[in-house]
Amino acid sequence: MSLMAESPVVSAVIQARSSSTRLPGKVLRPLAGRSVLGWVVRAAAATPGIDRVVVATSESPDDDAVVEEALRRGAEVVRGPLDDVLARYLLACERYPADAVVRLTADCPLHDPELLGQIVALWRAQPHLDYVSTTLVRTLPRGFDAELVRAPVLFEQGREPAGPHREHVTPRIKNQPDRYTCSGVVVAPAADDLRVTLDTEADWAVLEGVVARLGDAAPRWRDVVTLLRSRPDLVALNAHVEQRKVGR
Repeated sequence: MSLMAESPVVSAVIQARSSSTRLPGKVLRPLAGRSVLGWVVRAAAATPGIDRVVVATSESPDDDAVVEEALRRGAEVVRGPLDDVLARYLLACERYPADAVVRLTADCPLHDPELLGQIVALWRAQPHLDYVSTTLVRTLPRGFDAELVRAPVLFEQGREPAGPHREHVTPRIKNQPDRYTCSGVVVAPAADDLRVTLDTEADWAVLEGVVARLGDAAPRWRDVVTLLRSRPDLVALNAHVEQRKVGR
């Protein structure tokens, strides 16, 4: 049953697991006294228009520590299949009903609550939109990726038993503009050549450098970009890192 008759409910669902292939345990690394996951939970909780924060992790015993950290930071938790990430999102929607879900990953600690709030505000103003993101046209640094999806669309995707969407959740939504109504947030000048996500040790060095300069508060994305533009030495540290490709 839709919640829209009263007031649209928006949940942030953060996918997290400890078994990263490139950098195991990265989401629990301490960054300025707070875990990387803790940074993401804090940003989501501070976002205007988000009603609930849920961490969706796996049933693997390796992720018991993820559960403990999520609860410590005040998030709700669901556990599902390790490799079927979409199933975890659907479980979050079933246990904590919402009209829309903001999809975040636990390896992007520098999320800006104001930027996340823009995505939520855009959807609340136009709740017919199926998908709203910062990546439909990428103009922001990688690491500020956020996607809002209407819950019924997620359940519709769940009826497809196989495909890259089971791991990456959204490719079958944003790649079908004739089927789904999509919109996005873009910025100018573009800064999509920059990278502040965490996937390698080189990425970690950049994040430590940013936090050492900007402090341990949730940063504004513009401040991150301004800093990196003034520090080509930091940018060079992970300029060689290639992002994993996502199938359609």
